[in-house]
Amino acid sequence: MTSFADLGLSAPLVEALTALGYEEPTPIQADAIPALLAGRDLLGQAATGTGKTAAFALPLLQRLATTQPVALRPALLVLVPTRELAMQVAEAFHRYGRALGTTVVPIYGGQAFDQQIRILRRGVHVVVATPGRALDHIRRKTLDLGGVVALVLDEADEMLDMGFADELENILDAAPAVRQTALFSATLSPRISAIAERHLRDPMRIRIAKETTPAGDAPRVRQVAYLVPRANKVAALGRVLDLEGPTLALVFCRTRTEVDALTATLGSHGFRAEALHGGMTQDARDRVMKRTRSGAVDLLVATDVAARGLDIEQLSHVVNFNVPESAIAYVHRIGRTGRAGREGVAITFVEPREHRMLRSIEATNRQKITVSQLPTAVDVQARRLGLTAASLRESILAGDAEHYRVVVESLTDEHDLMTIAMAAVKMAHERGTGTTPRDDADLDLPAEQPAPHHPKRERPPRTKGLARIYVGAGRKNNLRPTDLVGAIVNEAGIDAREIGTIEITDRFSLVELPEERIDQVIKALRASTIKGKKLTVRRDLAGRQAS
Repeated sequence: MTSFADLGLSAPLVEALTALGYEEPTPIQADAIPALLAGRDLLGQAATGTGKTAAFALPLLQRLATTQPVALRPALLVLVPTRELAMQVAEAFHRYGRALGTTVVPIYGGQAFDQQIRILRRGVHVVVATPGRALDHIRRKTLDLGGVVALVLDEADEMLDMGFADELENILDAAPAVRQTALFSATLSPRISAIAERHLRDPMRIRIAKETTPAGDAPRVRQVAYLVPRANKVAALGRVLDLEGPTLALVFCRTRTEVDALTATLGSHGFRAEALHGGMTQDARDRVMKRTRSGAVDLLVATDVAARGLDIEQLSHVVNFNVPESAIAYVHRIGRTGRAGREGVAITFVEPREHRMLRSIEATNRQKITVSQLPTAVDVQARRLGLTAASLRESILAGDAEHYRVVVESLTDEHDLMTIAMAAVKMAHERGTGTTPRDDADLDLPAEQPAPHHPKRERPPRTKGLARIYVGAGRKNNLRPTDLVGAIVNEAGIDAREIGTIEITDRFSLVELPEERIDQVIKALRASTIKGKKLTVRRDLAGRQAS
């Protein structure tokens, strides 16, 4: 098995990848990284979901670390078709290059020019941009390409389909003639070949076949995703597991550290969870699998590599705690359930910025993944009561309760028959669940929001220290959670992890934030646009936290 170190990556980058849970290179990474490290131009044919962002980001970060960048000028320019991809690629560069001190900025339409200009003037190493906004800055002389040593065109075919051909030509002509260039495209049309012929020097050509699910191998799996901020994932997992009631669930995490931490947290809240990762001895792994097959385990928390070859008959659910890095990894994961004619369930937790990755998995596998509302505590209670009712029906149909008649008849002298029945159901329900319903506060899940179609419903008590802002646009304006997250992160300059629950109704939206951030965010959003429009932004007085 080829490792990232075998490809020639430096120790800081390999350590960063290990911390992020990357265990082995994908095919395009194995081919592209050595070529780009050697300074070659590259023409790559690869679809979204094959790991190509890391394929160009890692070697170019390493090359930048060994060069002397020109002061206040970007050394690397990456062109992408959409704002969502710009944010995603910029975040990847930030994660990989944190130990190297690399600075990155995404620039795209919809952001205020003034803010982008201020950042560019301070100086950054990497600019990830959409073609239109990049050319605007070049023409205003606020983006100087004189220091660029490498330029990447990511998803070039999509940029051409969106009408950016002239912008791409102008940007490529404005960049230094002596540079390294990489072009990635899902298809190599004549237009793509023409650009490569004009702007790439003796490129290495790589073609990665599109991943597909083998015919006849698709399991019977109900696939569902929940949009959950990173900080709320553990609580969301607890609630979904309470609702689903799996026989056995396999929960996938990216890293060994994440596996151990999640296993400990779930165990402390009453779940019978066991860890499975590459840092365990074979004896420890065997003990876990023995306990699992004996029915003593509810949840197996594992990394991809540790779960290879795992085949457990009673596995009913697979949970992706993070969106998998590629479509084929998703297929391999969910294929462990839904076997032998039984229906399985695949659950994926999606952070707001990972929408694009989810859609790529759908497109590659040609299977719909339903995005659902996170279940409420009321949903969980209703599910448990439904199970209790089903058990009671089975008991009634079995007809073996006759010898309890004397107990009921004696109680009817003191109590109404309905009261007796309700008390009996309560006892059966509590014994059946083995516990009183788990409190969301135990796992720090934010207070539930009113359903989108009932905006006037009274709000529940707020979590201390949090407040909401009101944004005057909603579903009818095609506003999405990713639009709000992107605007708040980029305009107000706060960490996405500080953003709490986002509620979008037909005509307005509510965003939960730390109280001390409210004024900062309101001021920033009022000075900018969201989806190209100035919107009403104010404190949501109805949801203000009492001190």
